[in-house]
Order: sequence, then C-alpha cells, then structure tokens
Amino acid sequence: MGAASSTEDEREPLIFPPNPETSIQPVYSRVYGRRWLVLTLFSLLAFMQGMVWNTWGPIQNSAIHAYDFAKSDIAVLVLWGPVGFTPWLLFMWLMDKKGLRASLLLSVFFMVMGAALRSVPVPDLQLRRWLIHGGQLLNGLAGPTIMSAGPLLSTTWFAPDQRATATAVASLVSYLGAACSFIVGPLLVPAPNDTTRVMVARAVVSTDTQINHIRDRIQLVLYAELGVVAVLFAAVLFYFPSRPPRPPSVAAASQRLRYSSSICRLLSNFRFLMIALAYAVPTGVVAGWSGVLDMILTPARVSQVDAGWIGFWSVVGGCVFGVAMARFADSIRGMLKLILVLMMAGASLASTWFTLTCLTRLTHLPSTAATLYTSCIVLGIFINSSVPIFFELLIETVYPVPEGITCGVVTFLGNLVTGCLLFFLTFYTTEVLSPLTKLTPGQCMFTYLTVSVPVPPSN
Repeated sequence: MGAASSTEDEREPLIFPPNPETSIQPVYSRVYGRRWLVLTLFSLLAFMQGMVWNTWGPIQNSAIHAYDFAKSDIAVLVLWGPVGFTPWLLFMWLMDKKGLRASLLLSVFFMVMGAALRSVPVPDLQLRRWLIHGGQLLNGLAGPTIMSAGPLLSTTWFAPDQRATATAVASLVSYLGAACSFIVGPLLVPAPNDTTRVMVARAVVSTDTQINHIRDRIQLVLYAELGVVAVLFAAVLFYFPSRPPRPPSVAAASQRLRYSSSICRLLSNFRFLMIALAYAVPTGVVAGWSGVLDMILTPARVSQVDAGWIGFWSVVGGCVFGVAMARFADSIRGMLKLILVLMMAGASLASTWFTLTCLTRLTHLPSTAATLYTSCIVLGIFINSSVPIFFELLIETVYPVPEGITCGVVTFLGNLVTGCLLFFLTFYTTEVLSPLTKLTPGQCMFTYLTVSVPVPPSN
C-alpha cells in the first residue's frame, strides 16, 4: 500500500536463473567418462578390504589346526575390523580437508602393510599369531575411508540420475569381497579330516603332514591377497584424482558445511539420528553374524564348505538386489522410505524363519538343509541390499553436510554394534547359535518400526 509498483527486472527470481535451460543443466557441469575407471579402482580396493577382513572366519576349523587358534581368537580377528573404526573422526577430517585421494592413499597403505604383516612366514606360532592379529588391525584401519567414501565418490563424479547406482556399487562391493572369501578360503584351504569333532571340541590330533599342508595353503591365500593389494596400491598412487576438473551437477558444486559445523548438525538432527540407528542395528548385527557364520552354523551340523556357500549367496544376492533397487530409486524419486520399509519387513520375516529353523528343539518344527539355507540367504539379501538406500536417504536428510562425514558417522555406529556383538561372543558366551538366533529377528523388527514411524523433518 502506497509503495511504488515493481519493475519487470525486480520481479526476476532471486534463486533460479531466468533462463530455464540453465536451471536444468548448468553450463559449467560435465560428466567425464573416466568416472567409471575411478569407480572401478575404488570398488576393487573395497573388494580386497572386505576379503582380507573375512579371511579367517570361513576357514576357522583349518586355522585352529594350523596355528593353534582358539575359537575366541577367530572372533577377535573379525573384531579388529570394527576396532579399526576407533579413529574415524581423523579419517573423516582428512577426507573433508585433503580430499578423497589423500585419505584413500593412507587407507591403501594400511591395507598393504597389514597384508604384508600377515604373510611373514615365521616358524614361531606365538609370534605368527601376533603378526596375524596386527595385520588384521591395520586392514581394519582402512575401513573408515573404504566404507564411507562411496557416496562422496558418486556425488563428486556422477550425474544425479546415476548417483544411487554408483553409491550402491561402491558401498556393496566390500560385502562382495567378504562373500568371495567364503568361497576362496574353503576351496583353497582343506578342512581337517574329522570336521565334525573339530566343530564340537578341539579334540582331534592331526598328523604333522596334514597340519603343514593346511599351513601351506593358508600361506598361499595370504600371499595372493598381498599381491593384489600391492598392485592396487600402485594403481592408486599412479592415478586417482580427488575430483574431476568440472563438477557433474549443481549438488557437487555447491558449498558444504565445515567439518565442525557438520558434526554438530548431525548430532542435533533427530531425524538423522533415528535413521542412523535404524541403519546401524541390523547391518551391524548381520556384519558380525556373517564374520563368524561358520561358528554359528557349527551346532546345526553345517560343514565349513556349506557355511561358506551360504555366506557367499546371501551377500552376493544382497549386492545384486541392492544395485537393482538403487537403479530403481534413480528412476523414481521420493520412494526411498517405502523401499526401506519393505526391505525391513522382508528381513524381519526371514530372520524369524531362520530362528525357528535353528531352535527346532523348542519349536518342534521340521529343520532341513533347504529351509536353513533359504532363510539365511534371504535374510542376507534384504539386509545387505538396504545399505545404499540408507546412505541416499541419510544424505538427503542432512544436506548440505558433506557425504563423507555423514556416511562416516553411520558406518562408525554400525561397526560399533558389530564390535559390541563380537566382544560379547568372544568373552561372555561359549554358545554362539542361541543368542544370535534370538537377537536377529528383534533387531530387524526394531529397524522396521523405526523406519515406519513418521518423523517431522528438521529445519
């Protein structure tokens, strides 16, 4: 009232450019073909980090004979992976300040040193065990960058309609490496002759010839993993840029929050904390569960080789299904929460089925190999395939917090759950099957309810 009428120039929008074409595709953005090379190299690193982490679980019976490990030692070897996340704040700071190349070079250096330390052929068994534990810890220190940088890489190099797919590939290939160790280990390393008695009690006395043969085969696996990791380290040292010359989208070029502001924003965002908890509980439990899968299925009279195939197909199915769902999420926006709700509902049903199958003495339900294998594999498919969908939902929730910091926090929480579970199995229980079969349905149902409850969006 009483004010002069605005001119045509004053009525121009303040946020969006006047040209609609520039609002769709900025002239300074570009997608480079080399992004697939960067994604492949990162995926191979993640594959080997997961494979080295899961070296000992699938061959625990052979390792017990070869190096006089106890079953608690096998759980501790798996536990070094979550322990490696202890300095996660340092790795997230390095990724935010120095870029992806610097943090990845440091992580691959830890992987090379860890693989080399495990491969030193000393005759003293006590010293050899210490070297193996040290190597597993160094490999675990590569986890914060390897498991958290996938969404950062996809945002930095890929267009918006390919981002979820690239996130799925970069995030799930580490699980695929762990899955291949279920096959490579049992196929290359022979199990002891009397596997059944070894599973129940370490009372089998093997001949020196058999023990030496098992040690030689384990040493072959360690040398092979060391060689592959060393080649990948040389490749990253030769070529792995932190970012392309021009960003692929507006989101990649936008200004992000500083490191300290990002941490405060995450810890004060109730919606983020709810989704992070829903991610950490099931993935953390299933990660620890899969790392000692051979020990879990031992009371159910499942052999080392069969347990390896179960672990392999559950993770491979989760990776394939996860990439497919991520591609579906790329084509249909706004469906991330619904996809997660359906996945967690399926995981809850599969885990309940697995529990009832294992506790047949209490439920009096028929327990067959087919039902045990199917329920275990379906559970792994639903849980593992939800990882990239969780990452995308978390990144959208807390934007403009950098992707590496966001995923670093949630992967730390997931590994914290894994570490607590393995610590409990190592030091406070001797029966592995019973507590885990009762815990798995509960954590899946908890996540289903957490994701389903509507949470008011943050400002």
